[in-house]
Amino acid sequence: MRPMSLGQGGPPQQWDPWKPNSQQPWNGGGSGQSPDWAALADASEARSKRRRLLFIGGGALATVAIGTAVAVAVVSANGGSEASPGTSSQLPGGSDIDIPSPTGTVPSFAPTSAPPPLDPKDFIASAKKDKAPLSPDILFPGTQLTMGETVYKKGPTADTTNCASAAKATLPKVLDDNDCTRLIRVTYTKDDVAVTVGVAVFETEAQATKAKQQADKKSIVKSLSGGGVKDFCSGAVCRSTTNSYGRYAYFTLAGFTAGKDVTTKDTAVFATGDDLQTFTVRQIHRRGQAQASAAANE
Repeated sequence: MRPMSLGQGGPPQQWDPWKPNSQQPWNGGGSGQSPDWAALADASEARSKRRRLLFIGGGALATVAIGTAVAVAVVSANGGSEASPGTSSQLPGGSDIDIPSPTGTVPSFAPTSAPPPLDPKDFIASAKKDKAPLSPDILFPGTQLTMGETVYKKGPTADTTNCASAAKATLPKVLDDNDCTRLIRVTYTKDDVAVTVGVAVFETEAQATKAKQQADKKSIVKSLSGGGVKDFCSGAVCRSTTNSYGRYAYFTLAGFTAGKDVTTKDTAVFATGDDLQTFTVRQIHRRGQAQASAAANE
């Protein structure tokens, strides 16, 4: 039997010089004629030209892709954010722009804070730190006092180191037992109501607090009259208060200049005593504030 020649038994295959195992076409299916070498050469040249164009086009696309990746990294870095994953974080060689690495560490700085403000009460808690000048006119300045819409006229003042001499009933003993060093008094009036404020000074806050605790309803300062203020609370019932702040204990005694007794219905007397209590503790606190401020600026 005659062996089958190439090309027999199926349709002729297209020959591609770039495709492995492809067969060259034969003219006439085994007729013995030589292949058309010129046509084959032209086809090969056309295919090579197309491949070169593809390579050039692919290179241009790659260049555009790199440029895009770098641009994204630059914008991201300039905007304060990190480059996106997969993009370049460096510009092409020769560039002076330094793009920070997404994995770079951020410098840390030790936290700073201002020192805590000085506590005003520390400066009025003991004689060792409470060194500012003190007098009736410093503690109770001016000639009148305005509390809200009420105006009180300032009357006589007094200052003594013999604390017991300016107190009555059970208060002298309380002051002596706790080593009171000074007692300042001032009187204010409003219409027919008068109030005397007494500020007892001690070496320490503990002594002032103890004096306040030991005082009772009979522990009162002596009313201070004179300078146009009539005598009050000498024999009549008056309203008194006791309190302390820092190394100061302060007392009020309020009543009528006409000598009548104070009752629970006399709201004006109670309001006067409360206003002078409030003003006194504010003045003591301001004393501490002034000294704390001065110490902070040294």
